[in-house]
Amino acid sequence: MNDTFETGLSIVIPVFRPGKALLELHTQLEASLQFIGRPYEILFVEDCGGDGSWEVIQQLAKDFSRVKGLRLSKNYGQHNAILCGVRAARYEFIVTMDDDLQNPPNQIANLLAKIEEGFDIVYGVPEKERHGFLRDVASRMTKLSLAFTLGAEVAPYVNAFRIFRTRLRNAFGSYRGPSVSIDILLGWASSHYSYVHVNHDLRKYGASNYTFWKLTKHALNLVTGFGTAPLHLASFLGFTFMIVGFALLCYILVNFFVNGASVPGFAFLASAVSLFSGVQLFALGIFGEYLGRIYTQSMDQPSYFISTETNAPPKELAAVETRSLESKCLTST
Repeated sequence: MNDTFETGLSIVIPVFRPGKALLELHTQLEASLQFIGRPYEILFVEDCGGDGSWEVIQQLAKDFSRVKGLRLSKNYGQHNAILCGVRAARYEFIVTMDDDLQNPPNQIANLLAKIEEGFDIVYGVPEKERHGFLRDVASRMTKLSLAFTLGAEVAPYVNAFRIFRTRLRNAFGSYRGPSVSIDILLGWASSHYSYVHVNHDLRKYGASNYTFWKLTKHALNLVTGFGTAPLHLASFLGFTFMIVGFALLCYILVNFFVNGASVPGFAFLASAVSLFSGVQLFALGIFGEYLGRIYTQSMDQPSYFISTETNAPPKELAAVETRSLESKCLTST
């Protein structure tokens, strides 16, 4: 990939069932970006939500030359969609944000001012997040998972509203795989980050597509997909309970040979066996999780596949395939 880019901003927005927010988001973006006064492009990556968003994006691309739409062939997930947009960006700085209007476009200028102080990555940290209780709990789990991989000093500031230098994408240009975390990929490229406090508006339309279980799964993917902390935990538990088992053996032998006491009864033995068996199964589960990821990675699955894009040149050889992909969106499990 190129190391030099045109001066300006590339705004990357993953789109998944935003409802009525999309048109209002574009209006606010145009006003904010024109106020900044730099060249820009707006990349909407439609993650196959099937709610008519693609038709809206197509119309926006016809009416506004700076808007470009990319439609994925199925629902890959937010981070995969962002990766798609990041690789399509052509300006010096990339801004990523959600499609739900909770990240105010008028805060982009603050992110830009901070990164021009010399940082590589700047996060927009909400002064007060406006989510539900379960969503907040799951978000904290995600940040804890990030702490294992990115470091505890970075994790508290990680947010979907971010700006970074486009050249950082060279560090993960060859990355492939179904599990994607933009923040970890950026962490491969640089640790020179900062943050600014931004507003976090109430959601005006619809409900969040991130459920408690989706965020929990994402947290598990972060820990096992991009780090070895669980393996170290399994080794620590194995060593710890080996010491516990040795201590129990010494206790039984001392009571039997020195004090003449009988070996404790069934309840004691059953508790010990259950404890050690549980730890073994837990460790095997961790190993299995890693083996499963190795198997998945060996299949060389793509992080995303673009079915079509706005203002794209015709591709005669792929015309039939593209029409079939556009006809139905598949939802990943």
